[in-house]
Amino acid sequence: MIALTNREILVSLVVSTLGRTASLEVLFESLAGQDYKNFELIVVDQNDDDRLQPLLKTKIWPFTLLRIHTPGQRGLSRGRNVGWKQAEGSIVAFPDDDCWYPHWFISRALAKIAETGADILAGRAADESGRSINGRFENKAQWIDRANVWTTGIEWVIFFKRSALFAVGGYDTDIASGAPTPWGSSQAQHIMLHAIAGGFKCFYDPSLYGHHVELHLQSDAVMCRKGGRYARGCGYVLRIHGYGLGSLAKSVSRPIIVTLVYLLGATSDALAS
Repeated sequence: MIALTNREILVSLVVSTLGRTASLEVLFESLAGQDYKNFELIVVDQNDDDRLQPLLKTKIWPFTLLRIHTPGQRGLSRGRNVGWKQAEGSIVAFPDDDCWYPHWFISRALAKIAETGADILAGRAADESGRSINGRFENKAQWIDRANVWTTGIEWVIFFKRSALFAVGGYDTDIASGAPTPWGSSQAQHIMLHAIAGGFKCFYDPSLYGHHVELHLQSDAVMCRKGGRYARGCGYVLRIHGYGLGSLAKSVSRPIIVTLVYLLGATSDALAS
């Protein structure tokens, strides 16, 4: 068998989107500037209207672009599953509709996959200076296991060999934003834990990162509610993968504390007024 070079590997990027346009254009612009060019972008459009048509049709983007319109369907994991099942690439990743990437993002990921032989490669969230945000991430490259899976990846900075994604069945549609459950987070850990249990090799490298607006759970009531959903999602994934009560308490305590601090602050403000 002749080994393919990175330039010959087709990468599929699947973005599930609802309600956003401006941030989606920022993502598109970052993809247009990628050093690596052999990729397709699949947009799973869950909007009931055609708000994305100007973005998709007016501008000419330098990559293959496929829109799958699924009005009435909701859920980030559901959208991702719809998209990857139509992907052509042997490597698949799942950008958020409000993230963006450095120009070296895809090329660096492919180089790391080739170097390590990983079936799944994960990175971290960072601001544009490279500082980690929106979670706690390990500082050193390492193989991912049950002990470190909580600090070695975020779902929109994970590359899957399509064979591994197919073997684990994709994302659980009961977990993530828009799911018909209270479980609003930890879909990345859930899918990687399934992969690890199935014998797939998962690797984390902090030199691989993407960008996102920095989130502050205590900033407003909406983020406070998200904090509660994130904690419940984390607890659900810990439970179904057989983690003990100590792991449960350690993992969900911070979101719960942040939520309580917000609520106490809001109550104090109300009393003062």
